[in-house]
Amino acid sequence: MAKLPYSTVRWGIIGCGDVTEVKSGPAFQKIEHSQLVAVMRRNADKAQDYAQRHGVPAWYENAQALIQDPEVDAVYIATPPDAHADYTLQVAQAGKPVYVEKPMALNYQQCQQMVEACAQAQVPLFVAYYRRCLPSFLKVKELVESGAIGEVRFVNIRLYHPVPQNLNPQELPWRVQPDKAGGGLFFDLASHQLDYLDFLLGPIAQASGQTANQAGLYPAEDLVTAQFRFQNGVLGTGVWCFTVDPAQFTDTTEIIGSKGRITFPSFAPEPVRLENQEGLQEFHLPPPTHVQQPFIQTMVDELRGQGKCPSTGETAARTAWVMDQIVGRK
Repeated sequence: MAKLPYSTVRWGIIGCGDVTEVKSGPAFQKIEHSQLVAVMRRNADKAQDYAQRHGVPAWYENAQALIQDPEVDAVYIATPPDAHADYTLQVAQAGKPVYVEKPMALNYQQCQQMVEACAQAQVPLFVAYYRRCLPSFLKVKELVESGAIGEVRFVNIRLYHPVPQNLNPQELPWRVQPDKAGGGLFFDLASHQLDYLDFLLGPIAQASGQTANQAGLYPAEDLVTAQFRFQNGVLGTGVWCFTVDPAQFTDTTEIIGSKGRITFPSFAPEPVRLENQEGLQEFHLPPPTHVQQPFIQTMVDELRGQGKCPSTGETAARTAWVMDQIVGRK
């Protein structure tokens, strides 16, 4: 059982790879009442290098050594998804709060196991759907809830990406290897979008879709189409294609209401656009340097007994369920 509340939360990271260099890692040090005290990577030289560059006092090449370190209060699991469930169960067994990268696990079944393990151990489980705390996404939520577009009717997601440059079939990135990622880039990127819609409009009750591997560049799907229905009756559609010409890059989510619409990107540096009877308004709200910092702040606050984090194992598992439904994994 976690020893809540903490006066200062001392973090350890399992898997200090690229995502922790700027997006998350430095934020643990910059937030008041938060410290990054240990990191782990299976490559000892890389673990030591990360610790030295980021001013972290301890480093390990063994995950259990970090988990059992008495100086570590909470653990951030920043590995590829295939290791999330196993490490979460280990951290929960040690009685420490868990923060896990997204997507939460390889599938919904693993997510359920993680939620149950943390509930039994009475430790919090947080998942890195940090768009729930970023300024532009909070602005969209504010506009919807204020009635700026009337009653929401439907949602449309379009994400068209070119093939990654210098893709080497002999050394494929883990994000397009289903055994490591749960699927392809749909699981990596659409998970953010679908989770945010859960935050914005509530849970999705029904979902279905189609998948294809049209280019044959890697084992995972490279095209996904979907339709879904929220519990509140709002309908949604989505198309995710990862083999378009660079000139066709598209990153748009559209919220259509009875009195207007909101369009916004999930990843591109474009503004939020509101169109209604008053005309067109644009809101430029760039993310912070360390994009996970506002989200990590909410975890620190909750662990100190002063607030609630908006992304939990329960909410993230819902997103995993939706993705499983879309790709036909019942």
